[in-house]
Amino acid sequence: MKKNSIGLRGLSLSALAMAMLSALPAWAVDPFILRDIRVEGLQRVEPGTVFASLPFRIGDRYNDDQGSTAIRSLFGLGLFSDVRLQINGDVLVVIVEERPTVADIGFTGIKEFDEEVLKKALRDIGLTEGRPFDKALADRAEQELKRQYINRSMYAAQVVTTVTPGERNRVNLNFSVVEGDMAKISEIRIVGNQAFSESTLRNLFDLDTGGWLSWYTKSDRYSRAKLNADIETLRSYYLTRGYLEFRIDSTQVAISPEKEDMSITINITEGDRYVVKSVALEGQYLGREEEFKSLVTLRAGQAYNAEDETSTVKAFTDYFGAFGYAFAQVEPTREVDRASKQVSFVIRSQPARRVYVRRINVEGNNRTRDEVIRREFRQLESAWYDSDRIRLSRDRVDRLGFFTAVEVDTQPVPGTPDQVDMTITVAEKPTGNLTLGAGYSQAEKLSLIAGIRQENVFGSGNYLGIDVNTSDYNRQVVVSTIDPYFTADGISRAIDVYYRTTQPYSQQGGDYRLITPGMSIKFGVPFSEQDTVFFGIGIEQTRIDAGTGLPQAYADYSSTFGETSRSVPLTIGWSRDGRDSALVPTQGRLQRINSEFGVAGDTRYVKANYQVQQYVPLNKQYTLAFNAELGYGKGLGGRPYPLFKNFYGGGLGSVRGFDQGTLGPTSPIQSGVSAGELVNIGGSRSVALSAEFITPFPGAGNDRTLRMFGFVDVGNVYGDNDNRPNARDLRASVGIGLSWISPVGPLRFALANPIRKFPGDRIQKFQFQIGTSF
Repeated sequence: MKKNSIGLRGLSLSALAMAMLSALPAWAVDPFILRDIRVEGLQRVEPGTVFASLPFRIGDRYNDDQGSTAIRSLFGLGLFSDVRLQINGDVLVVIVEERPTVADIGFTGIKEFDEEVLKKALRDIGLTEGRPFDKALADRAEQELKRQYINRSMYAAQVVTTVTPGERNRVNLNFSVVEGDMAKISEIRIVGNQAFSESTLRNLFDLDTGGWLSWYTKSDRYSRAKLNADIETLRSYYLTRGYLEFRIDSTQVAISPEKEDMSITINITEGDRYVVKSVALEGQYLGREEEFKSLVTLRAGQAYNAEDETSTVKAFTDYFGAFGYAFAQVEPTREVDRASKQVSFVIRSQPARRVYVRRINVEGNNRTRDEVIRREFRQLESAWYDSDRIRLSRDRVDRLGFFTAVEVDTQPVPGTPDQVDMTITVAEKPTGNLTLGAGYSQAEKLSLIAGIRQENVFGSGNYLGIDVNTSDYNRQVVVSTIDPYFTADGISRAIDVYYRTTQPYSQQGGDYRLITPGMSIKFGVPFSEQDTVFFGIGIEQTRIDAGTGLPQAYADYSSTFGETSRSVPLTIGWSRDGRDSALVPTQGRLQRINSEFGVAGDTRYVKANYQVQQYVPLNKQYTLAFNAELGYGKGLGGRPYPLFKNFYGGGLGSVRGFDQGTLGPTSPIQSGVSAGELVNIGGSRSVALSAEFITPFPGAGNDRTLRMFGFVDVGNVYGDNDNRPNARDLRASVGIGLSWISPVGPLRFALANPIRKFPGDRIQKFQFQIGTSF
């Protein structure tokens, strides 16, 4: 009867070698037919798992090679610490010893991390509850935990693993951590610089040796990724200033013995500063060589600028693409004259072949209908490839606001040299919004917010919203619907039904109200990619609810024309939006004109306002923003301009530093304890001018909406009696502010100092708004 045991367990290298030499003949068995297979030693692993890994079955012919394969296969499962095969006659017995299973993972001494963050890091390397455990995995876990701490500049962190056996071959793991102090950058040195001072170059870096905001920005914590980014910033700084042969020779990062201080040394070679001598074009330019020359941003006599070189290549490629040449090759070559410190450029271009778009595919739109995306396309199927139209198509789809990402990929059609397929891939985001919340501002006080909005109803691209908003002074209920493609040509239709009440601000006394129910319909007609003209008509009623503290101007209007005024306003507007982003613009211009005509009912008037915004990028971080807004109103047909259509000035959105809505004409209170006191009632003409210097808030990371700014505001509001509004009456202020589009809504803070004010002006230097104001 055959009885042999085959296995490997706990042998030293020398013992293993001796066993292989001496025992190999004893392991050999004559091939035989398996009558039965048994498995011993299982506790939690299912027998089927073992049988599925064996390369033979009952009735098969067994030999030594199959036994070796079976052992390797079972060890490969990672479930067993020992595997042996024992042969009893024609019966094979598989004897296994299971690895212990991790029952629980715990941590002690951690303060820097949340436990779930560390458990996720361990899961990524295969260590989690319910998985087999071995010592090698515990060692990897220790290294992974140390790596997590190193990523936060805590190089002195120590990790000790305790393994506690439990019932049924299970173990509990506990990682005891001594975090130690955080290592901070104590010194950054740049060696080899001559053209620029070391302090100038260090100011380019995100990493630094600490400052008053380091607790927030963590800029004094070393990070390899941040250092690499800073090195690239340094390289770009030199390459854009003529140092064509600039290079980074080495980078040394040293840490003190106590692992609390780090020093960074960057060795550079500046090289010589080169000036562009000439730029020549070679190759094929579609008979438009002069047009291509106008795209060259490299200029003879100016210092070499790597960004100019890159932008020229991109401009050439895009311009070729506008004529259908999707695969144009543009290659600049440099001829460096080191003696004269000049560099000549030759730009060689080959348009290759002209292609047209065979098919446009849309992917990723699980909810939004294809037609909603396709109607934004300006590149059409079976038309010549046009890079400008493709870029415009991508931007229009992105501006829908339904997607977190929009990507365009162009691929050649196999076997056809003049065709490409275009695929637009979108990543949808939730477009429904159930709002329950509150906001607070100094002007509006507490605002309660409730609303249901769906920007993409049933994937149709239409908007439907119901908003109920209330504050101490302004309340409204609005039902809105917008069909952006009411017609196939892209004419939009918007319908609003609303009920609003407005009260004076508490500082001005009284509790009178203006109550305005109404509805309107408006159509938007696109005349170009950036220009839209709006036409609309509405019907509304405004009632003056006298209450207490009614200004004399409102009492006079009410006695002459009645407490209730009905009107049919016609609206005409125009908008041109050339900004790079509606959310966080950094360049471009926005212009819009809105006009309203009271043509029927109890009122006859015209009201118009014009706004222009201009954004000028100074670099990737800093932006100058200018805003001008003019308002004008006038009564028609011998009737006065309705007071409830007045413009207001002062506060956020106007001249900051002055109390909200307190600029301009005043009227005495008619009666009561405050009789004779002057209150602000707004005016029929307004002007507001502002300039802002905008920069991302330090440490904001990828959140582009968190920004800080310095500003200058100028403006005022005028009434009908001010026949000639002049600059002598303008108010002005300067200050700093912070804005953020947070998850709860927009947040705005401003600290302003009025530099031009008059007696009686209400000053409010610190102003803020939290949440959404309605």
